[in-house]
Amino acid sequence: MPRLPAWLAKCELPALFFLHGMALGMWFVPLSRVLDAHGLTAIKPFAFATSALAAFVSPLIFGAMADRHASPVKVLRGLAVATAAAMALAATGIRWHWPPLLVLGLIQLHALCSSPTWSISNTIVFSRLQDSRRQFGPIRAMATLGWMAGCWIISLIGADASTAAGYSGAVIWLIVAAFTLLLPNVDPPKPQTRATLRERLGLDALVLLKDPAHRVVFVTVVCMAIPIAAFYPYTPPQLRELGFERTTAWMSFGQISEILAMFGLGMLLVRCRLKWIFAGGIAFGVLRFALCALEGRGWLLAGISLHGLSFTLIFITAQIYLDERVDPAWRARGQALLSLMSSGVGNLLGYLGAGAWFHLCATASGTRWPVFWLGLSMASAAVLVYFLIAYRGIGTGLAPTRKVSA
Repeated sequence: MPRLPAWLAKCELPALFFLHGMALGMWFVPLSRVLDAHGLTAIKPFAFATSALAAFVSPLIFGAMADRHASPVKVLRGLAVATAAAMALAATGIRWHWPPLLVLGLIQLHALCSSPTWSISNTIVFSRLQDSRRQFGPIRAMATLGWMAGCWIISLIGADASTAAGYSGAVIWLIVAAFTLLLPNVDPPKPQTRATLRERLGLDALVLLKDPAHRVVFVTVVCMAIPIAAFYPYTPPQLRELGFERTTAWMSFGQISEILAMFGLGMLLVRCRLKWIFAGGIAFGVLRFALCALEGRGWLLAGISLHGLSFTLIFITAQIYLDERVDPAWRARGQALLSLMSSGVGNLLGYLGAGAWFHLCATASGTRWPVFWLGLSMASAAVLVYFLIAYRGIGTGLAPTRKVSA
């Protein structure tokens, strides 16, 4: 197997995240405008919900595979190739105006292939880190930089509403697959007994929810994923109404605060209680939607800019929490369960619920954006109240002594 030169070895994990983030951003961010431009607005809520449906199945199955049967590196390689093919097919269907249900089916196929990749990449990275609290944030920031780079490239080539975004993303996925050839394999632990069907499907990871602290964290992540699901489908249309053209690039403003938060996350995790880090992320989410409700150009950009701060303090902290608190043998399944809960349960309720809420806020003269965003702000505030009451963590930071073997 080819290997990078020694002086580049430390760049492997940041480079993996950078390419992965770029591939995801090139498709997900412009998808709303691409569908609108090709007369597929009616299927938009369902197109975004495909990732949620996929998250109910794919992450746990492939997470169990990565924990028990195959190297996560090999699993990611196969999924990256499959995702590239599915993305190219979906873009072709949109470009040539295939029947909407067929296009939706191809988008669902893409989601089934891409949904597990993030938790698998996290597993690869966590397995190589000595101190995830201090090391993961800066490395994870490279995925955000990759996401931003992907958004800028799409806007630079004028593909904000073009299927060229899908073809570009497919090319990057193939590069991700090729890059995995440079990574050392992460061998899964050998199972002591033959896996049951429940274990092969990854459903045994649900036992993690028996721990009260784990359960509150999972529920909080799910509940915050619901209002956040409205961000990418409905912010670009409002940007267009306010006169912004290259919406994919403007949406990348949310990643600026995300990068800053990730570089400071290690210090926060050492010095602050987990409860207040989560609470801060939720509070920024409440403020983000409230700023969007003010409807002005500057206010909307300010709200977009807070997106990354809220996302990092909630979702990235949750990933590190699992790595610290769950036995290593369950690492991939724990990350996969988090993906199922947030990208599956949370996003499905969010995409479909936000779509229904959006239609309720639409009038003959246009969308009542203040009402739309204030509703999401109030929902986030309710999550904040729940978390502050329900979470009963111990100590400060994420002490590794708190690891729980399922």
